[in-house]
Amino acid sequence: METNYRVAYDKFWQDIKKREPEGITSTRTVSYDGDTKQFVVMFFDREIIVDSNYETVYRKSDGHHLDIMNAIIVLNYLAYAQPLLEVESRWVSIKEIPGGMIFYSAFLKTAIAPLIEAFGHQAELLKTVGASLGGQPAYMGNSSVVFKAFPEIPVGVVIWEGDEEVKANATILFDPSIEPMLHSESIIGLGISLAAQLHKRAAGFKSIPRTT
Repeated sequence: METNYRVAYDKFWQDIKKREPEGITSTRTVSYDGDTKQFVVMFFDREIIVDSNYETVYRKSDGHHLDIMNAIIVLNYLAYAQPLLEVESRWVSIKEIPGGMIFYSAFLKTAIAPLIEAFGHQAELLKTVGASLGGQPAYMGNSSVVFKAFPEIPVGVVIWEGDEEVKANATILFDPSIEPMLHSESIIGLGISLAAQLHKRAAGFKSIPRTT
């Protein structure tokens, strides 16, 4: 698996370096410094430095290098930068993303299950935890939050709270415009990464009683 990630990481760097930086900055909400050869990308409300000299991807605030899956997602976002297509604004599940059904079973285990575990019996906690990643409350399910994975890429998380009679459930939603902006495996990785971050941060918050 690590080898596959490394192949993707190297390929996206090659793709980025073949392009003129202006071709990327003109079609994506990113900046580029020609002196340092660095892009600055907003990723889940954090400034990320993409350094072409050293082929590194790290947070501007503390220099922390992104794990390879998140780094690949950021590189994919830059490598695929093209003018945005006009598409209907709506939410779709991973099953409606091209290639998504291939990974659906794994996605349930690695993305949806952690969300249910963290928020399935304390749905309102999602809003508190989501705010720490720049998420904004939405109006779906018992609790929902919309995140800006990138400025042009919204991602929604919805929780249906469970009880003694009804099982808790969750979903991750995407805008169809994501399809030409990220490879299908990067879209899957984006959902898994977001779920993992929310699950980890939920452990640091006390349960919030559900309001009536």
